[in-house]
Amino acid sequence: MQELLAQPFVENRWLKDEKTKETIYNPYNGKSIGNQYTASLEDVEKALQAAYKDKKEIGSIPSGKRAKILKAAALLLEEEKETFAKLIAEELGKPLKNTRDEVSRSIETLELSGEEAKRLHGETIPGDASERGTMAMASTYRVPVGVIAAITPFNAPLNLVCHKIGPAFAGGNVTILKPAPQTALIATALLDLMLRAGLPESAVHMLLGGVEIGQKIVQDDRVNVISFTGGTKASKNICDTAGMKKVLLELGGNAATIVHHDADIQEAAKMSAKTGNSNSGQSCISVQRIYVHRSAMNEFSEALKTNVEQLQLGDPLDAATDIGSLVDENAANRVKSWIDEAVDGGAELLTGGVQYGATITPTVLLNPKHEDKVVCEEVFGPLISVIPYDDIDEAITWANDSEFGLQTGIFTKNIDLAYKVANQIEAGGIIINGTSNFRLDHWPYGGVKNSGIGREGPRFAIEEMTEMKMVVLRLPANE
Repeated sequence: MQELLAQPFVENRWLKDEKTKETIYNPYNGKSIGNQYTASLEDVEKALQAAYKDKKEIGSIPSGKRAKILKAAALLLEEEKETFAKLIAEELGKPLKNTRDEVSRSIETLELSGEEAKRLHGETIPGDASERGTMAMASTYRVPVGVIAAITPFNAPLNLVCHKIGPAFAGGNVTILKPAPQTALIATALLDLMLRAGLPESAVHMLLGGVEIGQKIVQDDRVNVISFTGGTKASKNICDTAGMKKVLLELGGNAATIVHHDADIQEAAKMSAKTGNSNSGQSCISVQRIYVHRSAMNEFSEALKTNVEQLQLGDPLDAATDIGSLVDENAANRVKSWIDEAVDGGAELLTGGVQYGATITPTVLLNPKHEDKVVCEEVFGPLISVIPYDDIDEAITWANDSEFGLQTGIFTKNIDLAYKVANQIEAGGIIINGTSNFRLDHWPYGGVKNSGIGREGPRFAIEEMTEMKMVVLRLPANE
């Protein structure tokens, strides 16, 4: 692959001259694949000024035109699907099996955003529910908030940017995008595509860089909404510095899945192996903790081991590869240290646990302690812990014993038990007869506790990125 370039985009132009340049490396093989030019604090100020100045112009674009632009971007991304899939694999170490799926989802996200641009509906509310409102009527409609700060992570670098820019523009807003430094090439390629599809240049600014860039964006009063996907520590810093503005947070998890004794054990093991290791476990809803009824423990563990060991490690650009690398070697070092710590504490290493640079072989631990990091913190790596339980109330208690609450899965053939679990689990989503790692992009996605505030999915994000305006008509009194 030729050398690629990631550049900030501010005031309708790509920035390169006199910028700090950093080399971008493929995390799987360590080869240089391109360069990134980082933004300055002066660039941030220029972006803020321009976004504030242009927000009314962007807000005045008819919703039908916004919809056409987003759908044109989806069609163009379909044409360039394989190019984007390979770029994600190259920059992130995510296998083509997963990156092709991510591009397909990104196309859907842009299409959905375009559809929702034409559904910014309100309602008519008679006033006569109040004695003082007999001759009054209110109508509501949605208007853009103005400027959206979009801060995205590395693990789904294409689709999660689409989940920010798509709804933001659909709602008539200007976006200031700060993508993860680890995946700036992908963000640059997507923005270039959207501009080619007709996105107005003044509708988006992109700033590449580190924490100080993000902090300057977040604290500025010209920003109306902050939409952030990332970690808990960064989110708390955002809340501390954001001031009086709306904050939408899609954060982490250490997702639990429950396997009851009456489930299809073989199918549950097969799905758990796949969804616990896709993208090397670098997903907020990746299967991390599996609570298995003690009577099914042996069958499930052996089936899980068999399915995990069938996963193919290798070059992310090889279509046969199931497991590539983590985002970098530091991430792999952390995951490996957590595995070793759990084993030293008494957990049984059923399979995996070997590190090759930034790659960790898919790992299954049996019965780690509840206080081990692999159980109580977010692993964000190819690691599954299997823990037995004796009754469903015990499993529910353990699943809820977490600072996170994003999604949880339950395998059972008993619908009453399934809904008991669904009603008692503290999470934003419950998947019946599936693992925690299942998301469709038009559904409301988000969590409770330290897993976030608000919901994503174009329809739901647009609600957060627009304001309700009310117009009241007072009719003349009857003579």
